[in-house]
Amino acid sequence: MTFEKAQILIEALPWLARFHGATIVIKYGGHAMTEDALRAHFADDIVFLRYAGLRPVIVHGGGPQINAHLDRLGIESSFTAGLRVTTPEAMQVVRMVLVGQVNRDVVAAINRHGPFAVGLSGEDAHLLTAERKHAVVDGAQVDIGQVGEIVRVDADTVVALLDNGRVPVVSSIARGEDGTVYNVNADTAAAALAVALKASKLIVLTDVEGLYADWPHSTEVIRTIETSDLAELLPGLSSGMVPKMEACLTAVRGGVPQAHVLDGRKPHAVLLEIFTDEGIGTMVLPDTLKERA
Repeated sequence: MTFEKAQILIEALPWLARFHGATIVIKYGGHAMTEDALRAHFADDIVFLRYAGLRPVIVHGGGPQINAHLDRLGIESSFTAGLRVTTPEAMQVVRMVLVGQVNRDVVAAINRHGPFAVGLSGEDAHLLTAERKHAVVDGAQVDIGQVGEIVRVDADTVVALLDNGRVPVVSSIARGEDGTVYNVNADTAAAALAVALKASKLIVLTDVEGLYADWPHSTEVIRTIETSDLAELLPGLSSGMVPKMEACLTAVRGGVPQAHVLDGRKPHAVLLEIFTDEGIGTMVLPDTLKERA
């Protein structure tokens, strides 16, 4: 057993060397965020990355927590084209839950290990600026309220925190030029921030093993895929996978060398992806670079 542990550490050595000092953006969500044991594992992983010399940045949403709070308050919530219709009344709840509850919970979990995590909203220091996004139904635009599309990222505050040895934890709220507050898809926010930070990786945690080759007929996972191939597959993907794979596509096309979709239900999924030879999940690479470098 002792030798096996040593072998695991040795296997991690080239990846520790490669990613020392690298910025890694992690979109945190799914069961990894809602189950106690997985939350603890995730916090352990983030602190491990920090001590290993990486610069992790976390971006989170909070769909289940928002749904629960809206239900408690008796506020109806619906979805159009996979996007939450966000009325001003619902936006108050979304903002309160993401910034005041979920963000604080993530920060607290990491800070059990030391004074590392600092919570941010996309509103802070104009980190994320958005404009109103419309859903498209049967070829026509539909107003879905205060849902935003990111148009600008000012990552200076995040960079300053990273340079100070902190772990930024960002909730996916953005502001408009006129001060309107918008609900932004967390996958989209993570991709935009990864591009702005010139991150070495984007990791998206979800509740499936990766991108399936022929879902629902097969559970075979595509291990690597190039951007042009992914773009061709996007229209036929399930609604839940579209924003995650779009985020990976956006990040890699924006200069991030690799993006990954991982099963957050697997304990220590982040460490297994970064520090093992085989990795896990699906990795998106630029065209002509389909190899684990």
